[in-house]
Amino acid sequence: MSFPTDIPEADPGVYRVRADAEQAGPAIFTAPGHVVGGGYGLFETSAQPGRWGAIPHFHTGFTEAFWVISGRLAVMSGREWGVLGEGDFAHVPVNGVHGFHALGDEPARFLILFVPGAPREHYFRGLAELFARGASTEEIDAFALECDQVNLRDWEHDPIPS
Repeated sequence: MSFPTDIPEADPGVYRVRADAEQAGPAIFTAPGHVVGGGYGLFETSAQPGRWGAIPHFHTGFTEAFWVISGRLAVMSGREWGVLGEGDFAHVPVNGVHGFHALGDEPARFLILFVPGAPREHYFRGLAELFARGASTEEIDAFALECDQVNLRDWEHDPIPS
């Protein structure tokens, strides 16, 4: 078998050290869509036990996937929960209702992959600002809607696992 000798031109790859990544609240913009050509966005974040990391919601323009670095993360898809530990993965399709919640005594650290690379850094920056000034749930939900996130505060789901 021979290999092609006419290699198409391509832009150079991207290297990014953690210290150069912007952070908003617990979200670290590891590889936002604008850095990697728009095909995906990759963020690292964490969730604290005892409170929602993200309430039930859905997105119409991108999929979302979770990969746990450490701790335990309950991820709701539809109405059911799956419990993820270190190295575990969950995928939520476009329009899939989902949410997440850390379990146990320590924060859950995880990666979130957005495909395609939706400009989620705008959402996480804005959310951090809204939380910092004590914005109302109505204001938070209106902002989320502008960022392709439909919050479903009254969504009925199975009990959060312990």
